Amino acid sequence: MTDTVVELADVTKKLGHHEVLRGASIAVKRATSYAIVGANGSGKSVLLRHLCGLMLPSGGTVRFAPEFMGGGRRFPDRFGVMIDGPAYVAGFSAMKNLTALAAIRKRASKADCAKMLEQLGLDASSRKAARTFSLGMKQKLGLAQAMIEQPEVLILDEPFNALDAESVQMLTALLDEFRAGGGTVVFTSHRGEDIDAIADEVHELDGGALTKA
Repeated sequence: MTDTVVELADVTKKLGHHEVLRGASIAVKRATSYAIVGANGSGKSVLLRHLCGLMLPSGGTVRFAPEFMGGGRRFPDRFGVMIDGPAYVAGFSAMKNLTALAAIRKRASKADCAKMLEQLGLDASSRKAARTFSLGMKQKLGLAQAMIEQPEVLILDEPFNALDAESVQMLTALLDEFRAGGGTVVFTSHRGEDIDAIADEVHELDGGALTKA
């Protein structure tokens, strides 16, 4: 088992004629929390997609630790991801959304799903359709989906978005517990207080270049 879970080395990414990433490099270590900051449109979500294998670079290399890529995998195993907001089946309840996802790889039981929802402040017994949720409730459902399969790495785009103060404290505690247990977190945020609360390292994306703040 290596200390680095994923490494970007001199990564560039062109979308059309626009160079979104320009020589971006970062080595993401175990049991560490990383904040990626930058202006709107700076490419933070594109960077996160490279860190979980959802996007391939135009140049440079992306390397995942071998234990995440066994069996000829295209995407790394044990990565929990939420990028560009939560995704869900609009007509399903929170519980049905989560159990449907968990049924694919069978890594979480119905009881696990109920516990995760309750931890995030959602009612596991409610039949309310996700389409009727508030923005904060949808955010919590997206976080539950990212965390339900016992990931070792979390890649989270604006995880604190739309959460009230109590929910921010709850999520901060959950992410601190996850990191203390050996988990790795990479997240974006515009909120300085959230970055200060959980980030071990802060990296800034500006003009396509990534630098440690």
